[in-house]
Amino acid sequence: MRNGPCMCLCSLPFPFFFPQEILQLTQAALKKVLENYLRMPDWALEAIGATIDAERTSKSYDGGQGKMTWWLSLFGFSSANPPETILQPRIAPGSCWAFQGSRGHVVIRLPEQIWPTAFTVWHISEAVSPSGEVSSAPKEFAVSGVDEAAAETLLGTFTYDVHKEIAQTFHVQKELPRTFRYIKFQVQSNWGNPEYTCVYRVQVHGKTASHNDHPQAQELL
Repeated sequence: MRNGPCMCLCSLPFPFFFPQEILQLTQAALKKVLENYLRMPDWALEAIGATIDAERTSKSYDGGQGKMTWWLSLFGFSSANPPETILQPRIAPGSCWAFQGSRGHVVIRLPEQIWPTAFTVWHISEAVSPSGEVSSAPKEFAVSGVDEAAAETLLGTFTYDVHKEIAQTFHVQKELPRTFRYIKFQVQSNWGNPEYTCVYRVQVHGKTASHNDHPQAQELL
């Protein structure tokens, strides 16, 4: 007879998922990544020089004075994750930037001036969430181009749907007046979490300012 405690799957404090289900989710995510990189370059990537404008970004969530549950720490969640986390390609439970409440914003400084054409927002699915739900995911959000003087040009308002794929691409809704170096991602609501909102990944797609042709004009050809 074996000595010591026995860990049974039914006693785990988070949902258990079969490898086949995780494999299918992973394959779908990888397919989306490849499609995006082949069709649309990502300019909001720390590896190529994108940074966060800290002075124009919401304060990170402080963890609610110890209210964070122990299983979040097991999966890498830390209220200390900086906003730069959203510029990194790793999508795993807890690898996100959190801000307090359901409304907040982040300003991304791109490595160069671009004509933005689309944005891709990522969040983990319920299937891989340690808590089995994703109420902290952004829901309604707006994206604006920002200039050095802090003047904003609204590029569109969108809704991230947690019931769809984890990576969702949204196209610019306004005619572009010029190129931008700064992009503001402003969350206006989340999927029900009253304490904080988690942003996993924001990608900015578009053409560089060196392209003489307006990207929206090219799409009409």
